[in-house]
Amino acid sequence: MTEQTSTDKQPAERIEGRIAVIGVDTPVARLVPSRQRRTIGAWCFLDHLGPADFAPGEGMNVGPHPHIGLQTFTWMIEGEVRHLDSLGNDIVITPGQVNLMTAGHGISHAEVTPPVTSPRVHASQLWIALPDSHRHMHPQFKNYKDLPVYTQDGFTVTLLVGARDGQTSPVEVYTPLLGLDLYSKEGGATKLSLNPAFEHGIVALQGTVAIDGEVLPHGTLHYQPTGSTGVDIQTSADARVLVVGGEPFPEDIIVWWNFVARTHDEIAVARADWVAEAPRFGRVDHPHAGTRLSIPPLEGHLKGAH
Repeated sequence: MTEQTSTDKQPAERIEGRIAVIGVDTPVARLVPSRQRRTIGAWCFLDHLGPADFAPGEGMNVGPHPHIGLQTFTWMIEGEVRHLDSLGNDIVITPGQVNLMTAGHGISHAEVTPPVTSPRVHASQLWIALPDSHRHMHPQFKNYKDLPVYTQDGFTVTLLVGARDGQTSPVEVYTPLLGLDLYSKEGGATKLSLNPAFEHGIVALQGTVAIDGEVLPHGTLHYQPTGSTGVDIQTSADARVLVVGGEPFPEDIIVWWNFVARTHDEIAVARADWVAEAPRFGRVDHPHAGTRLSIPPLEGHLKGAH
């Protein structure tokens, strides 16, 4: 981690992500959580997948697995991924769309590459911690095809979550959040205003991206704390930037495997329910869903975040 000073003199952090594997053998850059930063607002998990080219017959293979206490958020940039869940949803997400699955008290789902698809996949997959008022709600799923898109200084901006510049995203979340995708075809520069009540994370998804004059390496998160009113973004041609933000999450959470909870006992009960195939998580009954994931033992550290 290195310290920086942004254009409005607020301290910032550069946090290196790590390589993780999802499903059978799909590598991703995991940027949140990290040792330095467990959450950004209610965003408690951020993976960057690709851009990657899969060989024929290969692709994502994440079999049925459970979630509690969170929303899973998938932003599809290139390629297609098939979502199958215990509510009976079977949807192929395509570029420019968001999948939002609200786990609530419990749901299970699978993510696999469709049989006929582009070999190239590029996506961001995130989790949003549900506040105590909503974390026991009934599970839900929605695919969002139409998101606000506008231009700023030559950048094409897609508003993924929240409200900004007179636009409001239809994606339903339960805490104050922001999500933006900025794409520059020709390369350019812009001053991105920030809500000083929010903390923010910025990730270079493709191309060369500089924040306040310093290049942001791929696989690195630029963290901007509350109090900041803006950052300068400069990019090469064909560059893409992801910005997430939110009010600091006021509740202490525990993230373990695919669960977000408040106590170790809640984690232990959820784990036992998955092992027992309890009705809580339902079933993903589909021939293409893949193999049901085994859950790891509880030995080891349960990771807290706040």
